[in-house]
Amino acid sequence: MRKHILLGATAVIVLATGCASMDDTQRRTATGAGVGALAGAVIGSATGGSAGTGAVVGAGVGALGTYIWSQNMERQKREMERATQGTGIAVTQTADNQLMLNIPSDVSFAVGRSDIQPNFGPVLDQFAAGLRNNPNTDVRIVGHTDATGSDAINNPLSMDRAASTRSYLTSRGVDGRRIAIDGMGERYPIATNDTADGRSRNRRVEIFVGERPRG
Repeated sequence: MRKHILLGATAVIVLATGCASMDDTQRRTATGAGVGALAGAVIGSATGGSAGTGAVVGAGVGALGTYIWSQNMERQKREMERATQGTGIAVTQTADNQLMLNIPSDVSFAVGRSDIQPNFGPVLDQFAAGLRNNPNTDVRIVGHTDATGSDAINNPLSMDRAASTRSYLTSRGVDGRRIAIDGMGERYPIATNDTADGRSRNRRVEIFVGERPRG
């Protein structure tokens, strides 16, 4: 773990040094990628996954740009914590100032399905309201599956789940151009796939929201 974190930290330093010759957009993207990579390495190792894999995921998110944690973001986090209390949905602030919702399959989708379950709707309604009230944010929805089944099934299923979540949010008035989606299949587990409980945790949707600096 130390090796990967040191590599991530080195990447941040290198990126920061190289930023002197970049314009503002390039600088935000490069710095965001470095911070995301370091955060991803830490998260990947902390959850029992690969720190290197975590760095790749973190860089992909961080490359969207550096984010700020404003009063709007803090308010939306508190609202989502209230809306999801007792549901098993984790609401956290990431190391690069994104609001993250980790939504397990028993809330979001039935096994092998991509249509949104009824108890997921009220959570997304509250979430959509927060997005409408804070339009200066980027949204990224990532679908995941467990290791049951082949990639030919899991990869499109994870993408379909992310797409269904985006469609629901756009139906509630959120501009779809703000929402990027991705499907990771079984590639990034957060628990073992050797137990029913672990597989259940791996079947999930993650939603990231980052507020862009105004400039």
